[in-house]
Amino acid sequence: MLNKPDSSLRVVIADYRDPTQGEALLQLLNEYAMDPMGGGAPITAHTRANLLHSLANEPQAVTFLAELDGKYVGLANCFFGFSTFACAKLINIHDFAVSPGLRGQGIGQALMAAVENHAREHGCCKVTLEVLEGNKVAQRLYQRCGFAGYALDPEAGQAMFWDKKLN
Repeated sequence: MLNKPDSSLRVVIADYRDPTQGEALLQLLNEYAMDPMGGGAPITAHTRANLLHSLANEPQAVTFLAELDGKYVGLANCFFGFSTFACAKLINIHDFAVSPGLRGQGIGQALMAAVENHAREHGCCKVTLEVLEGNKVAQRLYQRCGFAGYALDPEAGQAMFWDKKLN
């Protein structure tokens, strides 16, 4: 998948206390935030100053970093949750990003495979995520990886993701 036959792609679970991986996480998250599909604005100074410590102290958090030829180029910030209907753990992909210019080379698929493998190792019944209607590129990746919208009852329609900001 990768264009260069000599390239080495690996996915690791981030150590939030490792300065190199922590800075990579913040940089990749900022790239994602600045992308139109991530909101088009950089992460805040508060987030930059506090995120790594907060994630390190959040037992349900796990971040996957894609490393290509010694440089971190993708991330998936995930959180374990629970499915009451299945009475089993699940994992939600909260942030998912590949560096601009490196998209379409298999990095996203490698991240997805790592998340799915981790979920299976931890007894999860499913992996969930949200995607914007207009983000057709991400939707194609997610569909290739087996994701789809869902409905409990087709007559009730597709599930929708809503939020209410509290601050």
